[in-house]
Amino acid sequence: MLERAEIIRQEYLRHDKKFPHVWCPGCGNGIVMGALLRAVHTLELSKDEVVLASGIGCSGRMPTYVDFNTIHTTHGRALTFSTGIKLAKPELTVITVMGDGDSTAIGGNHFIHAARRNLDLTAIIINNSTYGMTGGQYSPTTPYGSISTTSVYGHVEHAFCIAELAVTAGASFVARGTVYHATHLEEIIQQAIKKKGFSVVEVISNCHVQHGRRNKLGGAVAMINSFKENAVRVNKAEKMSAEELEGKFTIGVLADVDKPISTEQYKRVVAEARKNAVKNADEKEKTKVKRYE
Repeated sequence: MLERAEIIRQEYLRHDKKFPHVWCPGCGNGIVMGALLRAVHTLELSKDEVVLASGIGCSGRMPTYVDFNTIHTTHGRALTFSTGIKLAKPELTVITVMGDGDSTAIGGNHFIHAARRNLDLTAIIINNSTYGMTGGQYSPTTPYGSISTTSVYGHVEHAFCIAELAVTAGASFVARGTVYHATHLEEIIQQAIKKKGFSVVEVISNCHVQHGRRNKLGGAVAMINSFKENAVRVNKAEKMSAEELEGKFTIGVLADVDKPISTEQYKRVVAEARKNAVKNADEKEKTKVKRYE
């Protein structure tokens, strides 16, 4: 009998595609992809009923490797394509994977309004604090003071808190995990996919090549271990002081609420519009008949 890992490898990867993958050795994107595949397998979702969309960036390569319905879209527009897919085929499970720059810089407007509309989508945002694929420029989540190719004297802007932004914008489910806490990440991705409404999973990941090296954060192992040291579970953080939380970040579920789903409301509006169109057509026909009597 095949082990679970071997079943997932055989069942969910496109072996005729571009393997070995393009990600740098030690990149967290592979850990995220593994957690996603295990979550889909555990939920027993049909591959033919799952759509994985991505934008541009290192994470944008993920749809190339997985055997779902996939689409690699333009920069910052992954959620736009996902919205169209979900509106056209609401029965599909639509998952969108993006990087921090892709989702909150050029795609920032789409992100906050997808949350506000409460679309029935799952957004997985891999936050490695940089534009890794295009040369290490600073992104909306690059820490203040960090060195990048576009902030060689230290970054003077303050970073977005992606998960907290999603909560404020109105997402139904928001969670944060890390590539160190792989089992926990798999669990919250499962929760996000099962949740009706707009679900966001922010994944704190490492880019040791572009961000870590410039900021003397060490290699992949050192950066991933730092997530273990600095991550605090949400329930534990509630009992800690501001001083104790200095330099830390929370992981776990930040929001889990029930609210109307815009895709379902859209179907209702379409049905009512069609009903009224038929009614108006009948009334016009009756008016014509009376006119000629």
